[in-house]
Amino acid sequence: MRVAKEFSRFAQAYSQHNIIQTEVAQKLLENLPKKRYKKIIDVGCGRGETYDHLSKNKIDFSHLTALDIAAGMLQLHPRDDRVVLVEGDFSQKELFDHLPYKDYDLMISASALQWSSDLDVTLEGLSTLSKEGYFVIFTSGTFRSLHRCAGIDSPIYSKEYLKEKIDRYFDATYESIEYKLHFESVYAMLRYIKESGTSGGEKQLSYKQTKRLLEQYPLDYLEFEVLFVRTQTKV
Repeated sequence: MRVAKEFSRFAQAYSQHNIIQTEVAQKLLENLPKKRYKKIIDVGCGRGETYDHLSKNKIDFSHLTALDIAAGMLQLHPRDDRVVLVEGDFSQKELFDHLPYKDYDLMISASALQWSSDLDVTLEGLSTLSKEGYFVIFTSGTFRSLHRCAGIDSPIYSKEYLKEKIDRYFDATYESIEYKLHFESVYAMLRYIKESGTSGGEKQLSYKQTKRLLEQYPLDYLEFEVLFVRTQTKV
């Protein structure tokens, strides 16, 4: 899948370009109500951002299932006797039958669920795993002005669509936050998008669209719209 190739290709340089991802992962972990969990599943774990923040926030666990579609990211995830690395696509129903456990005390997903190619499969599968979940999901408001200037649609879901789908499977509360990341030039912005993996390998710009952005993009920053979600399984 192109999503996996994008994230894996730039895995080594990813930490230099994931400023916003680091910020939202930290906020996500700060919202956790407990300091101890038995079994946690990290959906779209990447190279271990959530794992690092669990340690920084002194949140202990007995087991962590670290799930990601990109083998290149899993290779960079910290090793730990308590961690099981699982390569798989959370858009595929069969994945949920092959996890180390059938139930978890906590689900976490930081900056990954927007890449699900089938949200119903993903959310229904997650709803069977744990009564409690904390998700961070980037929405179509991310890069809003850049997409408008280039004349393209966002490759990821709108905030309204995400809420509609999530509410089908969970009792959820939401917080929407917008971030801005400033750059010295439009060229630096485009390089960031490419090397951070935030484009997901989709909607590659044509030469004409890139030229238009370099000449006409009116801002010195990129916008990010992020949905923080706390879920409980419907009774």
